[in-house]
Amino acid sequence: MQSFTEENYLKIIYHLSSDTDVAVQTNAIAEKMGTKAASVTDMIKKLADKQLIIYQKYQGVKLTDTGRQTAINIVRKHRLWEVFLVEKLSFKWDEVHDIAEELEHINSSELIERLDEFLAFPKNDPHGDPIPDKDGKFDSATFIKLNKLKTNEQGLVMGVSEHSSAFLKHLEKLGLTLGKLVKVTDITDFDGSIELLVESKKINISREVAKHILIKA
Repeated sequence: MQSFTEENYLKIIYHLSSDTDVAVQTNAIAEKMGTKAASVTDMIKKLADKQLIIYQKYQGVKLTDTGRQTAINIVRKHRLWEVFLVEKLSFKWDEVHDIAEELEHINSSELIERLDEFLAFPKNDPHGDPIPDKDGKFDSATFIKLNKLKTNEQGLVMGVSEHSSAFLKHLEKLGLTLGKLVKVTDITDFDGSIELLVESKKINISREVAKHILIKA
């Protein structure tokens, strides 16, 4: 069994490596953890001893199959708890991350399977992130970033890749929440900012905001 800190490291390594086969560098882990590189090195040595990661000095780390499955299980618990908090306890989507960070460490597979069933087996969390099933498999749905849409193209808001409270509150204020149909009406050449039509209302967003919004075209 892993400690809370070990589980957090595995989850961060998983997120940092999910889009690439390149080994994750200790400095990147330290930045995400908000700690020093020396502390990261001590922890990854422990994880390597438990055969949860493969670590070579100066070459970064990769998850073993066991480490990856452990990380996915943590992600599954986190996202299911976020659904529960939003759908059953009426939390807003910008309020649930920190609470789910604590709940994800509850070590009861029976509880999580009952929670999944209670929630009617959701496929996505309140931010649109896919929830893996009990076997660690993700739904194959693919989305594109809003900043990749061209003028007059449209799609449904299906998720976000930035989960900070400030960002989510900004989207809430703009009305850019999950399930909204958006249409690109203009793109500014100078800075890439985008004019959108959201349910008959026109809004403007920056390219930086657009690249963190996931669309099903």
